[in-house]
Order: sequence, then C-alpha cells, then structure tokens
Amino acid sequence: MPAAHRPGLRVDSGLTIPESELLWRFSRSSGPGGQGVNTADSRAELVWDVAGSAVLSPLQREQLLERLSSRLVDGVLTITASEHRAQLRNR
Repeated sequence: MPAAHRPGLRVDSGLTIPESELLWRFSRSSGPGGQGVNTADSRAELVWDVAGSAVLSPLQREQLLERLSSRLVDGVLTITASEHRAQLRNR
C-alpha cells in the first residue's frame, strides 16, 4: 500500500509512522482559558519511541536519535500541545 494511504502520521513521502507506534495522552491544561480549562483534558501529548520504532531503517534511527538527542528521554520523543482550549485542536 502506498505511504499516502497507510494509517498513521505521514512525515514525508517516504516515511509514515504507523498509528500502532504512536501514543496519545491527554491531561488538563494550565494557564489562561477560562473555567473550562480546569475541567477538560485539553492538553495533548504525542509520544513516539524513536529508538524502538520498527518503521525506521538503522540509518534513519541513528540520524533521528542524534538530531533529536536534546528532546528525547530514553529514546522516546514527546510532543506537547496546549495552545488551544479544545483537545481536538491541540491534537
């Protein structure tokens, strides 16, 4: 199946991270946003185990681990979004 039609996160035409390797976590966002910000899980975190990814070639894995070294914890990348009041928009 072409990369464009595979479910997951398309990085570029040659790389799509399968949904099975992505973990979404949601929590309450802090900061401004009115009353709803403390009652809704609007903060979104996307977690991907770069070091353990089956979709990467050894060269891709080595390059990503090096380039993202300051953002990784034990080879795992976590991206957090809490800019919007709605979970779907942060996701």
